[in-house]
Amino acid sequence: MREKRDLLSIGHTAFDYIIQVNEFPLPNSATTINKMRTFHGGAAANVAVVASSLGLKSSLISAVGGDFLGSAYQDQLKNLKINIDNMILVEDDKTPTAFVLTDENDDQIFYFYWGAATRFKESPVPIEGISAAQAVHLATGDPTFNCKCGKFARKNDKLISFDPGQDLHMYSSQDLLDVLQICDILFGNHHEIDRILKSINMGIDELRDYGPSIVVETRGRKGSVIYSTEKIVIDAVERNPTDPTGAGDSYRAGFLKSFLAGESLEYCGKLASSVSSFIVEAEGCQTNVPNLEMAEKRMEGYFK
Repeated sequence: MREKRDLLSIGHTAFDYIIQVNEFPLPNSATTINKMRTFHGGAAANVAVVASSLGLKSSLISAVGGDFLGSAYQDQLKNLKINIDNMILVEDDKTPTAFVLTDENDDQIFYFYWGAATRFKESPVPIEGISAAQAVHLATGDPTFNCKCGKFARKNDKLISFDPGQDLHMYSSQDLLDVLQICDILFGNHHEIDRILKSINMGIDELRDYGPSIVVETRGRKGSVIYSTEKIVIDAVERNPTDPTGAGDSYRAGFLKSFLAGESLEYCGKLASSVSSFIVEAEGCQTNVPNLEMAEKRMEGYFK
């Protein structure tokens, strides 16, 4: 019998190039790179890694290239006991690669090479992986694949969360309506939530009546807002930031960890804020991942 998992993350696993600049260049101009390092990333993988560190039995389905086989990244996921049995392997292509540019104001620009992930659209629904999971998180990835997976998960009564992230531009209004209708929780930063509402011509209350009963809007240093039967404002746990990349993904993992444990929405937001505060203290999305005890201790110290 297949081992049951708490959370399945579907979407990108990627190699990240984190690049720091003073300012973004204008078209037909150049800027100096102050620092560049390579890390493990991809929104779905980030959620899976942080969720595993927090104590969830985590699984991950991504499309990866031949360069993933035998890599340190593959070894890391196995060492964390993240189930990767259903990964989509495209040996003749590269694993998705992200180039993340951050300026001195902590604003970011993303360049993303899909590589093997272009095969998402033609891939079958991972029936075994979804069936074994209590909850399914649809992260950055192909809209068609996410919708297929979401519909199967809904038919099988799974909790579904959705975070289109930087791939939001790939979703048509109808794509968004299709996925939103079958999800329970929508995650997005304030820019993304605004764009989603404009694209589907709805307000928050209309959106909640249509699909996700919970909408979580992250606002960086300004904290987050949880829209449910009431509006809950959560402060950011302030730290000295080094790199904001991956903070949002870790917030989602912290929120889902608490939510699956039956905690209140306010508690979910506070733990999520605490978890993300660790990520910003170091470069890379998976470099400074806390365990549950560390996150709870920081949360209790900050939200007195």
